[in-house]
Amino acid sequence: MAEDTSGRTDSRSTRCGAIDRRTLLRACGAGAVLGLAGCYGPAEDPAVEGAAVETVVDGLVHPWGIEFLPGNRAVVTERDGALVLVDLDAESAEPIDGTPEVSTAGQGGLLDVTVHPGYPDPDWLYLTYSGTDENDDTTTILGRGQFDPDAATLSGFERLHAAEPFLDRTNHYGSRVVFGADGTVYVTTGDRQFKDFGPDHVSQDTTNELGATLRLDPDGSIPDDNPFVDDADVRDAIFSYGHRNAQGMTVHPETGELWQSEHGEEDGDELNIVEAGGNYGWPIASYGCEYGTDEPVGDRPDERDDVVEPVYYWECGSGGFPPAGMTFYDGEAFPDWRGDLFVGNLAGQYLGRFAVDGRDVREGDPLFADHGWRIRDVDVHPDTGHLYVLVDDGDAPLVRLVPD
Repeated sequence: MAEDTSGRTDSRSTRCGAIDRRTLLRACGAGAVLGLAGCYGPAEDPAVEGAAVETVVDGLVHPWGIEFLPGNRAVVTERDGALVLVDLDAESAEPIDGTPEVSTAGQGGLLDVTVHPGYPDPDWLYLTYSGTDENDDTTTILGRGQFDPDAATLSGFERLHAAEPFLDRTNHYGSRVVFGADGTVYVTTGDRQFKDFGPDHVSQDTTNELGATLRLDPDGSIPDDNPFVDDADVRDAIFSYGHRNAQGMTVHPETGELWQSEHGEEDGDELNIVEAGGNYGWPIASYGCEYGTDEPVGDRPDERDDVVEPVYYWECGSGGFPPAGMTFYDGEAFPDWRGDLFVGNLAGQYLGRFAVDGRDVREGDPLFADHGWRIRDVDVHPDTGHLYVLVDDGDAPLVRLVPD
């Protein structure tokens, strides 16, 4: 299966006559609150044995990331630049003012979201997005603002770090952002879909910040202990490189390891544990092939000792797994899932579940396989243990799995 492009727009019909939430919110302003629960038909279908599927809100416009807040609320990003505050009890949503201007061409837009580990003290909310320079070239940007959920306002927003260089391209921005167990911020950047497959590819050129995992302090500065800060040939923010387009990232709740899901070319999709200073091979080593061919891209990673092998992969001809957001299940609501890794699948249209034992990963039965849902992100509610799933569509639901 070829990589699914996250900029694709589906033109599916509106379910049960739902109003266009984007039109309503823009017309009514930040004070508008729209209750949207219970409308999305497929959520009534059985998805997982022992679990029920509830629609929390509907009518989201290509949602990309979700972050839980105190008070049983959540923030959801939408790729067109909107930031939405969801009341998980009232099952309603309202827009948040103060978001940055984003570039929405191609696969660009407002992408991921997280809050400072100490939130609400400090009250920083972090966003990744594609933004422009004075020439209207674009790159992946990390920024933050002070978030007041009661006023639904993000204030004093500032750019913290823009991945260099800005380019006249609109694909492969990454981008996930998480705080690591060490309190630093990790951000993924894509390779911007350069096709010169060889050692001079941007993902192997460490004088730029493309195709990389960046590590920053919460204020955007460079940590003194980054792996390459003393190497003049490597950008100081780089933590790992040789990536193609990592669109999922999460921290293992027990080991503190940083895990990523990464798109391959024709198949070659990967699950990786990210190591400081690691070269993840793209495109000099990959299990994928060039689109539309059986021609491998580079060597096999297991045949080289200078790259980090994935812990799980889909090699050329397997059908692939175009991956998106991911999370480890560490809740109490579903005891049998504890320690499992859940990863969204875009073109394959299901939620993957993986049993993880150290670096041994085994794929289980898919979830939501019959719903036709491109799964963009997944996360575990820190209090209830319910599993929340974001569907990528122009009229999309946020759903949750609860014990049946």
